[in-house]
Amino acid sequence: MGEGLEAGKHHCALKVLSLPETGGLWGAGAMVGGLVPSGLQTWLSTSYCPHSDSCRLFYPEDPIKIVRGQGQYLYDEQGAEYLDCVNNVAHVGHCHPLVVQAAHEQNQVLNTNSRYLHDNIVDYAQRLSETLPEKLSVFYFLNSGSEANDLALRLARQYTGHWDVVVLDHAYHGHLSSLIDISPYKFRDLDGQKEWVHVAPLPDTYRGLYREDHPNPAGAYASEVERVVNSVQEKGRKIAAFFAESLPSVGGQIIPPAGFFQEVAEHIHRAGGVFVADEIQVGFGRVGQHFWAFQLQGEDFVPDIVTMGKSIGNGHPVACVATTQAVARAFEATGVEYFNTFGGSPVSCAVGLAVLDVLEKEQLQAHAASVGSFLMELLRQQKAKHPIIGDVRGTGLFIGVDLIKDEATRTPATEEANYVVSRYFFFRRVTFAASKALTKSLPLTSVVTVFPGTEWASGPEQGMGHPSVRPLALQPGKAAASALWPVCGCKSFRWVQAIPSLECQSHRAQKPHFSDLGCRRGRSFSRATSGTEAEADSRLPVPQSSGSEMDRCKASG
Repeated sequence: MGEGLEAGKHHCALKVLSLPETGGLWGAGAMVGGLVPSGLQTWLSTSYCPHSDSCRLFYPEDPIKIVRGQGQYLYDEQGAEYLDCVNNVAHVGHCHPLVVQAAHEQNQVLNTNSRYLHDNIVDYAQRLSETLPEKLSVFYFLNSGSEANDLALRLARQYTGHWDVVVLDHAYHGHLSSLIDISPYKFRDLDGQKEWVHVAPLPDTYRGLYREDHPNPAGAYASEVERVVNSVQEKGRKIAAFFAESLPSVGGQIIPPAGFFQEVAEHIHRAGGVFVADEIQVGFGRVGQHFWAFQLQGEDFVPDIVTMGKSIGNGHPVACVATTQAVARAFEATGVEYFNTFGGSPVSCAVGLAVLDVLEKEQLQAHAASVGSFLMELLRQQKAKHPIIGDVRGTGLFIGVDLIKDEATRTPATEEANYVVSRYFFFRRVTFAASKALTKSLPLTSVVTVFPGTEWASGPEQGMGHPSVRPLALQPGKAAASALWPVCGCKSFRWVQAIPSLECQSHRAQKPHFSDLGCRRGRSFSRATSGTEAEADSRLPVPQSSGSEMDRCKASG
């Protein structure tokens, strides 16, 4: 069965072919649980296995087959254990027992659409409302962040009667056609910018138009949005919405200056539009100080629409749009109902409630703040030692480390960032995520982003192990090499050189498995051996230094 499958190919679909005399073509659904219909011989062949390069895997040159997850760990088919450093979905840990139990128990009773009355959807909306400003009091439930942003666009257009949208440069808001159109990260490589889409500069105070030495970067960047709005109106067009991630992630882990959103909202509201805060990547306590990232701007800022996804269901497909009574009434006035077959199902709402319970009971927001501050301090110490680190920015467990070639020009150190990405996977089993460059004109592949699931707040005392085991994944090629770094509640790991060795201080009597170069791909280590030195034959040579900063980074680890 495995013959013909070529390592590194992105097999999005497989066809299982029957013997010619059966005259049938079996789709992938013909094999359930690996069983082949009796009497049929089947085979897989790359010539009959359509695949598309648009379907990507992490590390396609040596992909990982993950078969199980628990807490902050993932396990491959050989039993090797990985520390998951890229997961912004399993927010409270893979297969968290309370979340699994909630889904299982509700599945045993009822799972249907929301055409009927059910307590779960009401209870869930109430719980979410308690985390948000009072005026955000109407909730629509969906299945994905893309669906949520698409609905937000519909709500904005119906409420305002306008059509045009202002977005930030390098933004990504989803994969639906309507959202590709408002995502510069995508549309510049596809059909280009639509006439109803208008792009404002990213409020990047490190590499943008207005930097950290500007007396009022928030006002300056907001004035750029005002300039865009005025230009739109001069053409006789009207603004329906301003879309922004509360913390732009694809753009390079950007922290907008305080006060920026308030001033932007004034310009957008004056033009008759609404403000949409995309919290899909950054909500639910990730930023530590607040439950929602938009709250970093201050108590006086409240968006008109908030979208949620990813971590909201800890891997279960759940999403939500929260908005005001006024926006909702305008949507109702169309006379066309909004219905989503699976959105707001009893099981989805039970899962969402369980995630909120875990966040509260395990105090994961507080852990995100504490561990994030600790990690930021360690990174700043490394910045003081290594000129290649140009900037360390972030809040809670949303952190970016910007690598540069030159301090004066702040030229992105793309080659070095890609080296770090590949090194950590192949040498240390650290998995980061790095996608293609943001735009062809700005190959910003220099930001290593720290973006973990909050489940790492569960420390060794809770049986989750210590962080000296292999972490999982940087995606080579992203505008920011994204590492969703896990949170260790005991704060026991330290950093060596410019890169973390994850030496657990409580296990200093043993040599950490990753204080030196890590093991080869394919070798498995159990959690019981995770603090010990790897066998000598699994060691890999240290690259020789040639004196450059990159070579010193290579040589020192």
